[in-house]
Amino acid sequence: MRRRYFLQAAALSGAGFLRRAHARTPAQAVKARVLIVGGGFAGSACALSLRQLDAALEVTLVDPDDRYVTCPMSNSALVGLRDLKSLRVARRGLERAGVRYVRDRATSIDPRQHRVRLAAGAALDYDRLILAPGIRFLWDRPQGYDEAAVQAMPHAWQAGAQTERLAAQISAMRDGGVVAISVPTGPMRCPPGPFERASLIASFLKHGKPRSKVLIFDSNNRFPKQDAFTQAWQSLYPGMIEWIPVTEDGTVIRVDPAKMILYTTNGQHRVDVANIIPPQAPGLLAQQAGLASDHGWCPVDAVTFESQLIPGAYVIGDACIADPMPKAASAANGQAKQCALAIVAALAERAAPVPELESVCYSMLTRGRALSIHGRYRFADGKLQAMTVAETSTTSEQEARSAEAWYRRIVVDSFGG
Repeated sequence: MRRRYFLQAAALSGAGFLRRAHARTPAQAVKARVLIVGGGFAGSACALSLRQLDAALEVTLVDPDDRYVTCPMSNSALVGLRDLKSLRVARRGLERAGVRYVRDRATSIDPRQHRVRLAAGAALDYDRLILAPGIRFLWDRPQGYDEAAVQAMPHAWQAGAQTERLAAQISAMRDGGVVAISVPTGPMRCPPGPFERASLIASFLKHGKPRSKVLIFDSNNRFPKQDAFTQAWQSLYPGMIEWIPVTEDGTVIRVDPAKMILYTTNGQHRVDVANIIPPQAPGLLAQQAGLASDHGWCPVDAVTFESQLIPGAYVIGDACIADPMPKAASAANGQAKQCALAIVAALAERAAPVPELESVCYSMLTRGRALSIHGRYRFADGKLQAMTVAETSTTSEQEARSAEAWYRRIVVDSFGG
């Protein structure tokens, strides 16, 4: 009953919005209608920025969830260092800023008519469209890992129910058990995330199940902040974490969720808890709308984030190709602000400012200890280039405090106070 009520309300809200928009007199007309699909860090930050830059813009955000659960800090919630409820962000800050929120799911885009169709039946017209669809998972990679398998082998790569499921499995595991983490190849959300997760799981096991181990099956040969992570593991968790790269048979090619077995090319591994992180691609809407390239991700102009495939549509956040920036919340926030500047400039028939963007990724190792990597990027020679990328070489309490402060800031900066 409650779900049906919200769907009906969303449809009526969308339909009412369209009627009001069409009924305006010229004197009442807004400057332009900007429609944003996707309400994570990228979409929400862009909506706020647009309203801050030009209050005459009519900014509408479409997302099926009235509360967003942040992936940053979800690994801490996984092992009880945070309450998962503390990661839930409501839409009230956006609405206070004048952003119209429509709780629904976009199902199709008509770029010729400048119209987006919603699941509840309404359609929204736009002058500029911003897609922030995030990621989707490529199922059956490894073989046997489908949408049913996530019940036995959670991915927890979208914070929420999956985080709670994986946390419960780790908590219930016997002392002396094995937790396996499978890391995919290719572009992925939060590249350091699996290794932060391994660290925090080891921290939890060390104090309650000290004979247990964490195995990281990695389809790659290196990982972000590898030297700093390895040094920290040797110091904090000697013998508890084992990293198995692709060159040492680290790629999981098949899983058996019923028997809790992971198969690699040369062996099989029975484990107690299996955290399978599947390969990723942009949200399905981006692919269906023709915004994704043959490589699977969405090519954009590095200055404006306008799609290279569909004029008038912009793609920000994890779904876009913004190399060398990582797919991370901080990168999404910076891209959102640059995109907002570019749209406001375009509507005023001005050139977009040349971007200088930043990103930061914090990785918690245990309570009060963290690592970080900071990047600065600028547009030069026709592409986005890294100016500096600095990794911390040692862990510190200051890094952990900085991580908490950064998280509080970016949530307010992206979703409003």
